Amino acid sequence: MFDPYKHKIKTVEELRAVIGPRPRTQTVVMCHGAFDIVHPGHIRHLLYAKTHGDILVASVTSDEFIDKGEGRPYVPHELRAANLAALEVVDYVIVDFRPEPLENIRSLQPDCFVKGYEYSAAGVHPKTQKEIEVVSSYGGKFIFSPGDVVYSSTKILAQHKPRLTLEKLGTLMEAEGVAFGRLRKTLESLAGVNVHVVGDTIVDKYSYCALLGPATKTPTFSVRLEQSKTFVGGAGIVAKHLRSLGAEVTLTTVLGEDSLAEMAMEDLKSSGVHVNAVRESHRPTILKERFWAGNYKLLQVDTLDNSPLAARQIEVIQGFIRNLPSDLVVFSDFRHGLFHSDSVKILTEAIPPGSLKVADSQVSSRWGNILDFKGFDLITPNEHEARFALGDQDSGVRSLAQRLMTAARARFVLLKLGARGILAYRSPKSSPRSFFHLDTFVERLVDAVGAGDALLATASLVLARTGDIVQAAILGSLAAAVACEQEGNIPIDTPGVMARLQSAQEMAGWGARRSARRKPAPLAPPGSLEAGMPKPRAAQPL
Repeated sequence: MFDPYKHKIKTVEELRAVIGPRPRTQTVVMCHGAFDIVHPGHIRHLLYAKTHGDILVASVTSDEFIDKGEGRPYVPHELRAANLAALEVVDYVIVDFRPEPLENIRSLQPDCFVKGYEYSAAGVHPKTQKEIEVVSSYGGKFIFSPGDVVYSSTKILAQHKPRLTLEKLGTLMEAEGVAFGRLRKTLESLAGVNVHVVGDTIVDKYSYCALLGPATKTPTFSVRLEQSKTFVGGAGIVAKHLRSLGAEVTLTTVLGEDSLAEMAMEDLKSSGVHVNAVRESHRPTILKERFWAGNYKLLQVDTLDNSPLAARQIEVIQGFIRNLPSDLVVFSDFRHGLFHSDSVKILTEAIPPGSLKVADSQVSSRWGNILDFKGFDLITPNEHEARFALGDQDSGVRSLAQRLMTAARARFVLLKLGARGILAYRSPKSSPRSFFHLDTFVERLVDAVGAGDALLATASLVLARTGDIVQAAILGSLAAAVACEQEGNIPIDTPGVMARLQSAQEMAGWGARRSARRKPAPLAPPGSLEAGMPKPRAAQPL
């Protein structure tokens, strides 16, 4: 879609070679901004700027230096640059990877720099004053555009956010050199990865009721039970997801001596999961029963014992971990006694050298902390868990993810944002970006419970196979969408994720065509760790 305009997007070095040094035969005009949502105000600003010269350069602030509120920028800088390049009035576009455009102004020395009227209406801001001084230093002109119509991307986004899920996906894939064909090959390559899942097995029971009405003597609703469905959840469904995607899976877990334990064991074994079960007669198998009426959850009743496992039982689990060669070890922590402040360090030290280490700590209604899992390759908390761990309710999610990654000494973070998708964070030195955001791919929400487990399983397996967090995040997000569109903890599988990937490719269109041109890199082995205008009201030429 944007291929015809790609030649207009330049690096600073390329553009400097094109326009040449001052004095020039053709006048160069430069504008700079976020251009998050290109609106009529931007168009008028650019049209006005072009009247002051022959060549118009639009400079776009890169994602990491935009701090206009939560979820901003809404559009990634590659797509923002492409949007501007598609405008006939714009001759060239550059992306500025600094917080201010000062260095690029010095390097390019535009003959005229045009700033929006809103930056002068209440007095010149100190940052704008710096820009004026740089332009003045080499004899350029600094002009404020007319203020007859002022629009705001922030206000537009507050009223209505356009759905750009697939456009963002295509832009990310092109920037990172990931093709749809590559993603398909990765999905097909997951068989044979040896995975060891350690965590709490939970039995989830869904009881569907018809609402009869309030009781006459007490403030209580009366319901009629119509049917119940039982699923293996917790670490058990993580193991089943992994097995359904083709991995060779062992689950080490804790179960009671009861009928639910037998049901769980039979279900897991029939799914092809090998189970190392520590059985305890005094500890019931965890049961979480949810009562539903229509589409509303009325009540959840938990049957469990959250007391820490005894030291001798931790030693048994430690032995299972140490003695099982694994490409990938996943700690699936629901904080029901297996993982606690003493056991996490002991069990982590037992992980065989060379295994990819992944941890997920779901602690929505209990005490627990994702920061207990130090030095892991990947952690996958949700926003609430991250804020709890850091004691931070105020920071933006980008800052939150960065601080969490540093504190946990993690290689990668996938921060789950619910209906807002996920934010992936990696080393700040990573190229072309240290973070990226993926919108949710859910089209028809049926049951969000378990979406995080599908993301965890798929992303971990892909990361173990490829070492590529971009592929892991994309395929993990697609798997989470599949899980959200089915009722209960049903394992996602390769055909299901493949179908969602195919749908995304068909709907993305331009992203598929462009990214498919790139030659895929070879697969890494399992376990390897190889983005006519009016005159201005307040023009101020220098």
